[in-house]
Amino acid sequence: MTRQLRVAAVQLRSGIHAAENREHALPLLREAAAGGAQLIVTPENTLRLDRDRDRLLAAANSPETDVEIQRWARLAQELGVWLLMGSAGIAAMPGKVFNRSLLFHPDGHLVAHYDKIHLFDVQLGGGESYCESATVQAGRHPVIVDGPGDSRLGLTICYDLRFPHLYAALAQGGAEIITIPAAFTYTTGQAHWSTLIRARAIDTGAFIIAPAQGGRHQDGRTTWGHSMIVDPWGQVIAQLEHNEPGVLTAELDLDLVATTREKIPAWRGAMMPPVN
Repeated sequence: MTRQLRVAAVQLRSGIHAAENREHALPLLREAAAGGAQLIVTPENTLRLDRDRDRLLAAANSPETDVEIQRWARLAQELGVWLLMGSAGIAAMPGKVFNRSLLFHPDGHLVAHYDKIHLFDVQLGGGESYCESATVQAGRHPVIVDGPGDSRLGLTICYDLRFPHLYAALAQGGAEIITIPAAFTYTTGQAHWSTLIRARAIDTGAFIIAPAQGGRHQDGRTTWGHSMIVDPWGQVIAQLEHNEPGVLTAELDLDLVATTREKIPAWRGAMMPPVN
């Protein structure tokens, strides 16, 4: 008997106000759930996307005290789905937040979280630069968690995508699906997004679910969109060909992971610290 899992990637255009972001996401979440998705994944910075450091720090709370995060937990319960909020800014040490993925069970409780390890400190030229480490405290550990349909989920975020050793560790730990919620810039997305997503699927022999932010945001940045779902052989099985909000759904045959890894076991080659 094959192991089938229906999943969805929701593309958003989050702004600086968490409540408005949730309201804009809600119709897309409902569409995904109505389409039979058992696991729904949203992009990086789903809660709020804001480059204003002071404003972001002032808004950051813990998952237990943040009213909007609790509303997302209730959405998982209301829709009866596993819901991965791609990321939220969570209070960390003074002057810093974690860029954290939050995975909610269909009963609404928080199953697992992952703090982004690799921070986006780059100089792209033309006046476009980012220094995520000025605001974000890096995570330390890869994370794998039991998910719907007896699946094993590996959690990553955006810039992590460029570090294949992390993905090798997730594959070695048994991850069958790897989530890559992202807010890729237009510049880097146009050049590298699709190639890197497919490469990580091929590297690991895992399914990749990569929901992205897209379009011009309230804080002034422009993101690439083009959310993707890719199979273990590197084939794109669903993709949005634009940067507007939208929903992707796909049926995953989880048995493909084992058969693909038997053919090309390259994922065994690299080493990372043990996952949690």
